[in-house]
Amino acid sequence: MESASRRARIIIADDESIIRMDLREMLTHLGYDVVGEAADGRTAIELAQKLHPDLVVLDIKMPDMDGIEAAERLTQSRIAPVVLLTAYSEQNLIERAKRAGVSGYLVKPFRESELMPVIELALARFHDLKGLENEVEQLKDALETRKLIERAKGILMEVHGLKEAEAFNRMRRTSMDNRKSMREVAEAILLTHQVETRSS
Repeated sequence: MESASRRARIIIADDESIIRMDLREMLTHLGYDVVGEAADGRTAIELAQKLHPDLVVLDIKMPDMDGIEAAERLTQSRIAPVVLLTAYSEQNLIERAKRAGVSGYLVKPFRESELMPVIELALARFHDLKGLENEVEQLKDALETRKLIERAKGILMEVHGLKEAEAFNRMRRTSMDNRKSMREVAEAILLTHQVETRSS
């Protein structure tokens, strides 16, 4: 049975139509779904923004906007991972590609058998990166919530002369009674306190 990633949706960009045709054939034969084609970097970006592919395969040397610049924009906006194709293996191009956050690199001419490992690795790396970013966001959110709860607890202790545990229990009771999260309760306490402080 084919894995879900084998049917990944791919956009290809190369200014030579014959190479695009060959590439489309190879990718289709490998079980991927080619959802869009472009002859330059700018069009590739527009297509990617519209179609949200799983991967974009870009030639480096293209008119209007080269593959590396297009790759940089795609990776910065986290639209999709990018695999670059090039007939050149110059060091400065490889350095630029690395700085652009490219996930894979293939030197032309390449065989069909070389495509899949590069694509699968690029997809896996991008998936891992997304996972890490989500974890970081969740941790930041948890830390922010904790800070708000601490500040709200401090206000309850100060205004009502409560001990820390009592202040926390009062917040938890309010949270359960009103079916609100602890963060929402903390935000409400902070807002109320702010309003009262201003009006007094």
